[in-house]
Amino acid sequence: MAQNPVRRRAVGALLTGALTRWESLLTIALTGALFLFFKDPFPWWQDWFWLVGGLIAEGALIVSTITDPDAATAALAREFETRYDLSKIKSSVSRTRVQRAVEYRKNMLALAQQHDGAMRSQLQQTSNDINDWIGHMYDLALHIDAFESNELVERDRRAVPQQIEKARIRLSREDDPQIRTDLEGQIALLERQAEALNATTNSIKRAEIQLDNTLSSVATIYAQMSQLGTKEVDSSRAQRLRLEIQDEIASLQDTIVALDEVQGQQLRLQ
Repeated sequence: MAQNPVRRRAVGALLTGALTRWESLLTIALTGALFLFFKDPFPWWQDWFWLVGGLIAEGALIVSTITDPDAATAALAREFETRYDLSKIKSSVSRTRVQRAVEYRKNMLALAQQHDGAMRSQLQQTSNDINDWIGHMYDLALHIDAFESNELVERDRRAVPQQIEKARIRLSREDDPQIRTDLEGQIALLERQAEALNATTNSIKRAEIQLDNTLSSVATIYAQMSQLGTKEVDSSRAQRLRLEIQDEIASLQDTIVALDEVQGQQLRLQ
């Protein structure tokens, strides 16, 4: 799966933060001062040695920042909150589902802070995976909104069956072979459109069910995280939680792709 945009932005924020830390700015300033004003501290010294030393020190600071799990989790949380504006979800039902998932995520982050060492890192990573999960829930909610606000689809759902019935009645009364051929072609096209409309409607219903199921899964993951202790055996349980989350993310992605395909087919028929 391609890297989530939130994760990419979080990595960018970490790099920016690393470069603007006071330690980083001090290293850059000190390196510049040494390069300009301390040319020959030793007979064998070369000016560029200062630049290499500063580059190594700066690199060490950047690596220490981006590999810090606490810093990574905090950056990802900030980018998550910036990226997903729940007020954009028009459906109050969908918005409530995503909002509750967000609340579980916050509690997961709080649970992770109660542990130390490898267990803390595992739980932080699990919480970060939930970000991807909720991101897909958010996209799914927007797809549902797009369908529910599409007046053309709603109009066609009412009109197309009537058009099919009228065309069939006319076909039953028509004797001209060419006109009958045209009517048969029209009926076939309308039936295809009706099938696409039904497929779209059913896909939205499945999406709504999946939102419910995903919220239940988030709640279950949270409950399982709450039961984790500090023993080493719980590390494998935490890893299993991550695998469950990854499977659910893949399922959500498949639903969104299928929804795009069905809606795209409907647009081509219109």
